Amino acid sequence: MVEQQQGEPVDLIIRGWYVVTMNETRDIIRDGAVAVRGNEIVAVGKADDLDRRFTAARSVGGERFVVTPGLVNTHIHITGEPLTRGYVPDDTPFEENVFVWLCPLYSVYTAAEERLSAQLASVEMLKSGTTSFLEAGTIRFLDEVIDGLTEVGIRGRVGSWVWDLPPEPDVYKHDTDQAIGMLQSQLEAYASVADGRLGAWSILVGHTTASDPLWRAARELATEHGTGMSFHMSPAKLDPEAFVAEFGQRPMIHLAELGILGPDVAITHCVQVDDEELAVMADTGVNVAHCPTTALKVSYGITQVGKMPEMVMAGMNVGIGTDGNNASNYSDLMRATYLVAGLFKDARQDPQMFPAEKAYEMATLSGAQALQMSDQIGSLEVGKKADVVLHDTDRPEWRPLLNVMNQLVWSADGRGVHTVVVDGRVVVDNGSMTTIDEAALYVEAQRAGEAITARSGLPDKAKYPIW
Repeated sequence: MVEQQQGEPVDLIIRGWYVVTMNETRDIIRDGAVAVRGNEIVAVGKADDLDRRFTAARSVGGERFVVTPGLVNTHIHITGEPLTRGYVPDDTPFEENVFVWLCPLYSVYTAAEERLSAQLASVEMLKSGTTSFLEAGTIRFLDEVIDGLTEVGIRGRVGSWVWDLPPEPDVYKHDTDQAIGMLQSQLEAYASVADGRLGAWSILVGHTTASDPLWRAARELATEHGTGMSFHMSPAKLDPEAFVAEFGQRPMIHLAELGILGPDVAITHCVQVDDEELAVMADTGVNVAHCPTTALKVSYGITQVGKMPEMVMAGMNVGIGTDGNNASNYSDLMRATYLVAGLFKDARQDPQMFPAEKAYEMATLSGAQALQMSDQIGSLEVGKKADVVLHDTDRPEWRPLLNVMNQLVWSADGRGVHTVVVDGRVVVDNGSMTTIDEAALYVEAQRAGEAITARSGLPDKAKYPIW
């Protein structure tokens, strides 16, 4: 009797009807599979071939699934807004939205509430297919936030909410030396956390909130620690108008002269930029986090003046972000990718603007590049981290399945995500989190949201009466 030969051992084999690799040649493998050992991908190919080569401790997926890389969210507020989602009226202009509503709401969170907020945001991201994110800036309690993120199991780059110019709210006011000290301490304490899944960046609030010495220090610290730098800039006219008034220059020109810009910088929004600024941004190689839902909801004018197509045509790397839950109200990057594919088709009356394939590249590969992690995430390739998403096609929005990329961008959203793997670990199984108690999380989130809004003293502006 001939003894059956065992294949090479692996921890996990992920099977799919289609495997969307996002590799250099953008191969889509029908009846494909991904083999995982530890936290890395060791093989991608036909399922039959991988079954002959490997013996897996566990298998997931099957013939009804589309397998993709985890999405990469290049800008999200995981604190400050998830627990006050939707409380801010949707008819407030930018200045009122930020200074009358958001800053006061941010200021009343406790450490426990920020931890809970980060977990809620992470659960929403994971359950809708996002496995990695770049944070907009933890408001005050980074230690607790990192602890909560470690428990959930997501991958991210984080940092504190740092500024030195605004005089209020007092609860997170810092002078320049304090702000620089905060940046330095977090970069030293959190260079790599949770087996490398988490790490600190040099993150400023941006806009008009940083002095030139703080801008320079943040730049120097990012370089010294070999990490990235990120900030908000020019969603609305307020930023360029303020920079011109103070410096006689628009923001990107001034920051370039300070030596801030470079390929390790991710700038969020960048709606109100002119052609000279765009040229400087392209020359310095900065990354842009395009947040389409916020631009629409807070009326930035993106379809009238936004230059995202020109940025891409100039060779710039543009990723996608969902922003905060009072500016976007959701953290499902698939929904934002749908908007990226559609906005400029209509704005320019050109159906070739941002085809589905390009929009999906922005949600995966461009996000990985913005996070300085192109060698680790963004595609399903040997040697990369095992961050993998399985979409269930036994759903009405997925059938009939005739064009995978069109379906991913134009038909599907995060509701169809069935299984999610981060760093080789199954963190979502059959639509449910495996790492934390979801039911308890939602109960705590409701209680916390009601408490935070009450403490803020801000009025309930819901327009319909509730009996």
